[in-house]
Formats: sequence, structure tokens, C-alpha cells
Amino acid sequence: MSDCTIDTAMAKHMVAAAAIKGASIIGQPGGWSVMLKLGKTEKPLGTQRTGKPRMWRSLDTCMEYLQNELRINLVDMIDARNYSTKDATRKTRADSSERLKRAHEAAAYDKWFRAQVDQAEIEADDPNTKWVSYEDAKKHFTAKRKELERRIKAAA
Repeated sequence: MSDCTIDTAMAKHMVAAAAIKGASIIGQPGGWSVMLKLGKTEKPLGTQRTGKPRMWRSLDTCMEYLQNELRINLVDMIDARNYSTKDATRKTRADSSERLKRAHEAAAYDKWFRAQVDQAEIEADDPNTKWVSYEDAKKHFTAKRKELERRIKAAA
């Protein structure tokens, strides 16, 4: 645990021991953070390893975290004076949109491909399926190719 923040594991122990007397949600550029009241002092709820204050983009998810993880159901104050959706420290990547689009396309293709394989397995297992030998298929498509070549020559 860092000297300036309290991580989730420690906060859970402190809530169980009734050492945390309250919580406030503070708006910041890019999201919301939580200040935990310990007697007359306040410390921010921090991340596990970095010791930096934990941030939530949504007030709803912040509140859900307090209720579900820390079992804190009463918030003393919500201060939205400094809240904005813009995070000055957040680095955005210009290629994120394109990368996500490709990922969605790949997932859609994978779903389609798996459905095709499943359908092929169902058809292959069906006792009514009629199988064509390689030799018969080769004869059939050789004849089709010759007919197509004849039509092309006739049209030219």
C-alpha cells in the first residue's frame, strides 16, 4: 500500500473493522475518484500496485464498486465541480477505431465460419446425404469446363 492511497484489499479490512467513517465521490477530468474518511483525515482509494488514485469513467460503476466490493452504501458527498469527460492525462491512439473495426470483423467472420462448419458436420452425419466420388466430380466439372470453353470460342 502506498503512503498516500488505500488499496481495495486494505479498504475491505478497514470497512470490516469499522475504521472507515464515510466516503465521498470526487469528480475529476476524465472520471470519478473516491475519498475514504478515516477519523478526521481522508485518503483516496487507490489502485493495487501503483498507489495512484483509482478512477472510474462512470459515476454508476463507481457507486457499484463501492457497494459491491467495499460494502459502502452511504456516500457523504458527491463533488462534481471538477468533473469533465475529457481526461487531460489520457493518451488516445488514432488507430483505435480501425483496430476495433478489424477485431469486430474478425469476430463476425469467425462466428460465420464456425456456423458453416457446424452445418457441414450436420450434413455429413445425415444418413440421407449423397456422396460424390472424386472421379465423378472431376468428370462432371471437366465436362462443364469444356462446354464453357466451347461457348467462349463460339461467342468470339
